[in-house]
Amino acid sequence: MPSKAENNLTEEELIRGCIREEAACQKEVFNRYASRMLGVCNRYARNAADAEDILQDAFIKIFDKMHQFKFEGSFEGWIRRIMVNTALKKYSLRRYEKEVVGYEIKDKDESSMEPSAYGHLNQKEILDLINNLPDGYRLIFNLYVIEGFQHEEIAEMLKIQPGTSRSQLVKARSMLQKQILQLQKVAV
Repeated sequence: MPSKAENNLTEEELIRGCIREEAACQKEVFNRYASRMLGVCNRYARNAADAEDILQDAFIKIFDKMHQFKFEGSFEGWIRRIMVNTALKKYSLRRYEKEVVGYEIKDKDESSMEPSAYGHLNQKEILDLINNLPDGYRLIFNLYVIEGFQHEEIAEMLKIQPGTSRSQLVKARSMLQKQILQLQKVAV
């Protein structure tokens, strides 16, 4: 059980304690951020066990690299970046560039879906649809749509061409649209 003193430490005091490798401070940082970061990991992982592995691997890196945090910008943002990078390493793009998914991609933009097509879905259903995308599509979709990275940044992170990132995003959106439309037909 964490002491009241640990709960009252500022973020900076906790970080400095982690740099000194104080177990109580490391535990408190984990307790403060693990649940939110597990949500990030779940968006990139295929299943709960993979998400937990990513979370654990990322926190090991966080504590190992804590001395590199410059106290500029958001500490949570710094942690999130390590989580995302750890997930990306787990699912290297080369592995899923070759995935065959059986969807025909059309040249025209199909983003003009009626709101009623997806309005009936709750957050969990939408996340499940995203989670069921092939790894490459899911990673690009998460990085671009949810994390807000640009294609050039994604390309640099994944060591791919920006056009590959754009293509994967178009394919991810197309698959999601087809899945949502299929769900709508089943619901009717």
